Amino acid sequence: MTIQRCGWCSDDPLYIAYHDQEWGRPERSEAHVFEMLCLEGQQAGLSWITVLKKREAYRQHFFRHSISAIAQLSDEALAEIVQDAGIIRHIGKLKAIRSNAIAWLQLKQDGIDPVEFLWSFTQQQILDNDVPDYRMAAAQTAESLHMSKTLKKKGFKFVGPTICYAFMQAVGMVNDHENHCAFKHPSTV
Repeated sequence: MTIQRCGWCSDDPLYIAYHDQEWGRPERSEAHVFEMLCLEGQQAGLSWITVLKKREAYRQHFFRHSISAIAQLSDEALAEIVQDAGIIRHIGKLKAIRSNAIAWLQLKQDGIDPVEFLWSFTQQQILDNDVPDYRMAAAQTAESLHMSKTLKKKGFKFVGPTICYAFMQAVGMVNDHENHCAFKHPSTV
């Protein structure tokens, strides 16, 4: 018997693992939520599989370090990182990771829990959507547009409404698994 997955999930083992173990699962770990917000920004203009294939290099350079260490990266350090072919070699996107770390820390300094703040755009709830076919799922919503505008005002970069919606899907704020998908949750798990 074949396991039914969402139509966007190819037979690439990275995609399968990401789909089955991460995508759409509610996540509130600060490190993971920060990583996903930044990785979704790295995807801008590219396919998600490109980011997944480079994820380990991003972890090596950024996400195995504290958010405060990322915020302290110098322009020189970022110029060195951009030389690594294991990442998406776009200095603006790398600077966005640092900017996002700075903005994240500013939220904390202002007494705001960044994870709770991000989840507030769905009122701390999972938006469980009816998705008969992934091509019918939204690319952005009123919630992702509001998140995008708010994050930009707070100094975050590469957080347009489509990126924010993909982020919301990635960390389980939105459940857009296709209705037939064996991994549709929470309703079937």
